[in-house]
Amino acid sequence: MAAVAVHQFAQCITCHAWSPDHTMVAICPNNNEVHIYKSLLDKWERVHVLQKHDQIISGIDWSVRSNRIVTVSHDRNSYVWNQEALEWVPTLVILRLNRAALCVQWSPKENKFAVGSGAKTVCICYYEQENNWWVSKLIRKRHNSSVTSVAWHPNNILVATTSTDGKCRIFSTFIKGVDSRDSGTSLPSDLKFGEQIVQLDLSFSWTFGVKWSPSGNTLAYAGHNSMIYFVDDIGPSPSAQNVAFHDLPLRDVLFVSERMVIGVGFDCNPMVFTADERGIWSFVKFLDERKIAPSGSKYGSQFSEAFGKLYGQSKHGVSNDAVEPSRPRGGAHENCITYIVPLKKAGDNTVKSFSTSGLDGKVVIWELENEAYN
Repeated sequence: MAAVAVHQFAQCITCHAWSPDHTMVAICPNNNEVHIYKSLLDKWERVHVLQKHDQIISGIDWSVRSNRIVTVSHDRNSYVWNQEALEWVPTLVILRLNRAALCVQWSPKENKFAVGSGAKTVCICYYEQENNWWVSKLIRKRHNSSVTSVAWHPNNILVATTSTDGKCRIFSTFIKGVDSRDSGTSLPSDLKFGEQIVQLDLSFSWTFGVKWSPSGNTLAYAGHNSMIYFVDDIGPSPSAQNVAFHDLPLRDVLFVSERMVIGVGFDCNPMVFTADERGIWSFVKFLDERKIAPSGSKYGSQFSEAFGKLYGQSKHGVSNDAVEPSRPRGGAHENCITYIVPLKKAGDNTVKSFSTSGLDGKVVIWELENEAYN
């Protein structure tokens, strides 16, 4: 499968987001602005430029239901943008950070958003109706280094984080008056804000791009050591699987179904990982090339049970160290892919298409084949 659309917008894109109807795309061209493009007569025209930040914008998310844009920047600030008539009006969110804000994501119900930062903290922001502004509560003293990515569980309560300290953590973000106790999770109902559910020590390098599966039963994230980690049964005794590959590290991942994950990163080429009937994950192919890696050249896989504070120590494992044959490089992307975004509407359980952006200034749209939904 090849890319179905390649759009050159800038020299470098740090992140991007789509409007709810997918007719507009917002990109951050490695500066303090957000450029919004609209598809008009098969051409992309810039219709808005959002200017409020003082430094590079490092994260953006466009809400599906409420049509709001949230941005974060190295200037330690965040803005929520609301469209009024033909203009986008910003509202400042006080994050109370002393280091750069690095990533942001709306919660599933869009009544909160999470911000990861270089200050070793995570800000959970919510709207305070009485004062008509967005406020934040901080999760402190847990991370030992910068928070590189955040991901919301479908229950709107749990949030997962990755960090350059090599760990993945899961926290409760329950806020009285904002959330309800009947979240549908099997975890204790008396969880307090900022309480850590689990800490995963699977990686010995920086970690990036954490994501939940559509059901919230599986968690995936990438390590800078060319490994991707899959965790099931989140709670006191989670089970984890480490999949190693012989290519450059990933920067972001995306679940397109319960048993299929797309990983993107420094190889400039999306990678497909799938789980078999036993739940064992493995690498399948690269999306942007005609020749698929031979089935006999599988990547190493380790399956481990994790208990207590010893998460990541293998109980038993299976590995295959076959070397992958050389393959041609180049394709839709010509530089590191840093961002992957699903193209789906509210209520969709599967991802039929997604987009990627990277340091080459391109936004590429990919269509998935029918078997990807199974």
